[in-house]
Formats: sequence, C-alpha cells, structure tokens
Amino acid sequence: QVQLVESGGDLVQAGGSLRLSCGASENIARSSTMDWYRQAPGKQRELVATITRGGVTNYADSVKGRFTISRDINKNTVFLQMNNLKPEDTAVYYCKINLMGLEYWGQGTQVTVSS
Repeated sequence: QVQLVESGGDLVQAGGSLRLSCGASENIARSSTMDWYRQAPGKQRELVATITRGGVTNYADSVKGRFTISRDINKNTVFLQMNNLKPEDTAVYYCKINLMGLEYWGQGTQVTVSS
C-alpha cells in the first residue's frame, strides 16, 4: 500500500504563490504518471497537472503558465508550484500516482486564495 502525504496548502492573497509537496512511501520512479487534482466546494474533482515517467508535463488550461509540476525522484516527492494565484484556485488539492496499474491518492491539502 502506497502512502501519499500532501503539504504546503495555506491561505494566500490573490497574486501570491504556494508550493505543494506530495511525499510517497514508495519509489515514484516506477510510477507511470503522477498527477495533481483539485476539488472546489460543490464542484467535481478536476485534473490540474500531470507528469509522466518520462518527464512530460500537461496542464489544465486554467493553470497553464501559472502552475508547474515537478518531481524529485530521489526524495519520492512531487511538487506543484503555483504562482499568480487567483480566488478561483481555491480548492482542496490532491496528488495521485499510478503505480503498477493501481491508483493511490493523498488526503488533500487546502489552498485558499483571498481576493
């Protein structure tokens, strides 16, 4: 069972930045993809960013140019750098990894952006 623990969520003013971290209990180098999702109150969970085993990244249109997903394989950690935050970025952010055909989710970290 892979354990994922997110951290870095906080209350920040619009235009500010945060860096989320997701630490894994297993070697993430074996994962096929690593993702960040978010879920705002009353809305469905949405995919924000993905990084593949080969390092290819993809982003939701709403965060392109503002968010950057990266990883430190040696530390089994995935990051989400969020710049120029907007109130509509307010949500619980979750990381997910796909490993050996299974999905593993973290417990989420709250990001709140005030206007």
